Amino acid sequence: MDTGEKAAVTAVTTAEQWWERFFRHGPYGLLALATVVSAVTSGLIMSRTDVYAAAVLLPAALALQLWWSRTPARPGSRAGQGYFVVRALLALGLTWCNPFYSIYAVLGYFDAGRVLPRRAMRAGLLVTAVIMAGAQSGSGLPPATLMNWVVFAIVLAVHGSLTMVFAQIGNREAEQARSQTDTITALESANARLEQALAENAGLHAQLLVQAREAGVADERSRLAAEIHDTIAQGLTGIIAQLQAVTSTAGTDPALAREHLLRAAALARHSLGEARRSVHNLVPAALEHDDLPGALEQTVTTWSQRTGVRAEFTVTGTAEPLHDEVGATLLRIAEEALANAARHAAASRAGVTLSYMGDEISLDVRDDGRGFDPAALPPYRGAGGFGLGGMRARAERIAGTVEVETGPGLGTAVCARVPMVRQG
Repeated sequence: MDTGEKAAVTAVTTAEQWWERFFRHGPYGLLALATVVSAVTSGLIMSRTDVYAAAVLLPAALALQLWWSRTPARPGSRAGQGYFVVRALLALGLTWCNPFYSIYAVLGYFDAGRVLPRRAMRAGLLVTAVIMAGAQSGSGLPPATLMNWVVFAIVLAVHGSLTMVFAQIGNREAEQARSQTDTITALESANARLEQALAENAGLHAQLLVQAREAGVADERSRLAAEIHDTIAQGLTGIIAQLQAVTSTAGTDPALAREHLLRAAALARHSLGEARRSVHNLVPAALEHDDLPGALEQTVTTWSQRTGVRAEFTVTGTAEPLHDEVGATLLRIAEEALANAARHAAASRAGVTLSYMGDEISLDVRDDGRGFDPAALPPYRGAGGFGLGGMRARAERIAGTVEVETGPGLGTAVCARVPMVRQG
């Protein structure tokens, strides 16, 4: 709410408070003022009978005002209608005794729209107009001469016009009151809906935080499991293969056995380093000092030497620096595809192609092994079997895809496609 709106609200509140004080204390002030003026002029316009009558009616009017100020009556109630009728009669009687009591009678103009129902408001205003016109006709009530009657008629016409004005004001105030009531009701309803929406949003926010935390934990577990599979598990597999070669050649060719032992030790050191890097979510060691084509070429060469399978590596397109996560994902997919080829395919030849294609980069790993039936594979569940399912999960993590073309006796081709995210 801006300064202007606050000022408007303050002004409305101040006006309402002022009118509330007027309706609470104003009748006593007007009655007291009328009594003082009537007392001053009593010797001029009041007979002894008028004085006695006023002395009786005045306490009755004061008692009526005291009763009304302590009555929690609603506008239009029977108590309000009774109060207006009795006060009008007392005002008529007091004005009959002394016209200056019209100062008190004028309250009828203010109260008609406040305490009377709408159907009786005009009648209440007309009664007040008659009392005021009689007090201002020059002789009091009833008019004494023909001239007084003429003046009474003219003044009554004036007050009748005022009655219409006050009636219009009353209708407008009633309409404003209804509009304010409707606005307040609508605001209360809107506030209730807003509070409900805020409570629902708070609940959803808490639920989303829990789900995000759980998803983050699950994603980190999946990442660590895949990294351990790609580093420690494959390293141990290579070490076991080298140690088996040592066992078979130790008695016949000690030099070759020593070479296998050195390879096993190198694999152990490499696997230990990769395991540490995986735990700390760092890029693979092969990418730390080389770009993706160089790392893939070294990986293919090492794999070929270890498995004895002839392998070729090819790059197409213009090589560009890639984001670490993209390079690490493609390198891990290549390592897993080559490991699967060595473990299951019984291939004699393999090929790896890295293609830079504008906004996309693809990695193809092919072998001429025995192949398999993709439909016979169990679905990937995120734990165990980090083969094709693990490669797909890695690619999907960076909005990529992995497709496999294979069949029994037809070899296998793994194609990974990921967005080209250049090094920032």
